[in-house]
Amino acid sequence: MKITLPPRFVAGPSRARALARDDRGSAAVEFALVVTPLIALMIAIVQTSLTFFAQQNLETTAEKSVRALLTGTAQTSGMTQAQFKTLACSKLPAFMKCANLLIDVQAATAFSAVATAPPTITYDSNGNVNNAFQYAPGGTGSINVVKMMYLWDTQKGPLGFDLSTLSGGKRLLIATSVFKTEPYK
Repeated sequence: MKITLPPRFVAGPSRARALARDDRGSAAVEFALVVTPLIALMIAIVQTSLTFFAQQNLETTAEKSVRALLTGTAQTSGMTQAQFKTLACSKLPAFMKCANLLIDVQAATAFSAVATAPPTITYDSNGNVNNAFQYAPGGTGSINVVKMMYLWDTQKGPLGFDLSTLSGGKRLLIATSVFKTEPYK
């Protein structure tokens, strides 16, 4: 009895040609090559979107909070820096922590004299921010500069993707409002 093997089991040059033409499993191999960068890209898109969403929420919080300074409500009621921060924290969305919010309020002599550069954040030995931000809103008709800064926690993504701009995996989000206060009594 003679046993003959199918051509695909026969060794030799014809077997090499048969293997070269065989495309079974090629989709799995191609997907394995593409899946890592695809997942990394999707994670980067989600992280970037969340950061932009947090930035927009900070802008909205600043817009709602500076209204008290714009109309003179904060100045006439003698609002302190802590009270203004409490007001701003009440406008933050639930996913943002008040402890990460930093506020700097200054008066300027002219719009051309407004300094809008981002501040340098400094830390003490325990990792806490030790900047002394001002709270000096001007009177009626004055030009005010309000910088609301938020220390946004970021996570490193795959393939080295990192949105942090500060130490400890944080990104400094800044919303700056420059305005002239309305006349008030």
